[in-house]
Amino acid sequence: MKSLLKVEFHSHTTFSKDSLTPIERLLQAARRAGVDRLVITDHNTIRGALLAKAIDPELVIVGEELLTNRGELLLAYVQEELPRGIDYLEAIRCLRQQGAFISVSHPYDRRRHGWELPDLRTIAPLVDAIEVFNARCQWAGLNQQAADFAAQHHLAGTAGSDAHTPQEVGRATLTLPYFDSADGLRAVIRQGKLEGRLSSPWIHLTSTYARLVKRMRGKK
Repeated sequence: MKSLLKVEFHSHTTFSKDSLTPIERLLQAARRAGVDRLVITDHNTIRGALLAKAIDPELVIVGEELLTNRGELLLAYVQEELPRGIDYLEAIRCLRQQGAFISVSHPYDRRRHGWELPDLRTIAPLVDAIEVFNARCQWAGLNQQAADFAAQHHLAGTAGSDAHTPQEVGRATLTLPYFDSADGLRAVIRQGKLEGRLSSPWIHLTSTYARLVKRMRGKK
């Protein structure tokens, strides 16, 4: 058993509307990148994450990137998925009941469902962490604002590549002491060592392409 784990908190498969990455390719990319735990956070579904967990139960943590009526939450150890557009406070209540680990996706990136500051302040006491480094943010200042907010509100930080393609996996990770549950993650999250580098802004074209391909195939 490893004493330290390299954790990627934010990744997508073809089960996200804006990704064409098959589950198997994502898992292979994570292993090549030296990732020990991969949180699969498809948009508003855990179906892909559950399939991936069945393939590689040691590597995969079931997550979801959930769009509430105010902004996106980034989740780990999800037991039951919640529907897109759910009231943000109701979402947090339900997630707490199932014991999920709750972070907040790229909170200052308003081009990607970021949060209004009053709403972010409302949920600060109710979540476990803030995503303080997202490799797909097109301006490093957005990550710095998130890190500053986390510090001001005494919140832990998560980091992720927000990978929609295999080559992005592992661009942003936290190295943490060993954990094997949501409670275990909560216990060690503040000890994380962040390593991250921003992706090229051009990487967003891959998501645009994925949406177009799926639209042509008749998928929403």
